[in-house]
Amino acid sequence: MSSEAADTAELLTSARRALERFLDVRVDDDGTLTFSHADVPCVVQAMRLADGLSVLSLTCVVAWDLPDEPALAVTVAERAGQGLFGTLGIVHTERGLDLTLRYAFPAQGLDPAALGTLLMLVVSTASQVRAELVRA
Repeated sequence: MSSEAADTAELLTSARRALERFLDVRVDDDGTLTFSHADVPCVVQAMRLADGLSVLSLTCVVAWDLPDEPALAVTVAERAGQGLFGTLGIVHTERGLDLTLRYAFPAQGLDPAALGTLLMLVVSTASQVRAELVRA
C-alpha cells in the first residue's frame, strides 16, 4: 500500500470511529464512508493534496428535486451567509434544484472526540437546513 493510500485509509478509519459514536456508518468498497442523519445522506472521502496535507471531505445532500424558483435561491443564499460549517451549493437538474453542503479540512492528528465534534457540526447544520427548507 502506498503512503498516500495508507494516509487516506488512516483518516477514513479515524473518521469512521468518530462518527460511529453518533451514527450508523457504512464503509463502501473504495473506503468511502456513507451515512444518514435526519434524512440527509452524507459521504466522507479522504484525499492527499500534497505531502503532509491530507484532508477529509464531507458532502451532505441537504435536499433534492426542489422547485427551481428564485425565492428558494435567495433563501439558500441568505442561509449560506449565516456562517455555516461548510459551503452550500445549488445544482440545477432536469427535476429542479439539488442542495448540498460540503466541508473539507485537514484532519491528520485530530483527536477522535474533536474530529467527531467537527463532523457532527457539519452534519447537524445540513439537517437543520433541510428541516428549514422542508418546513418552508
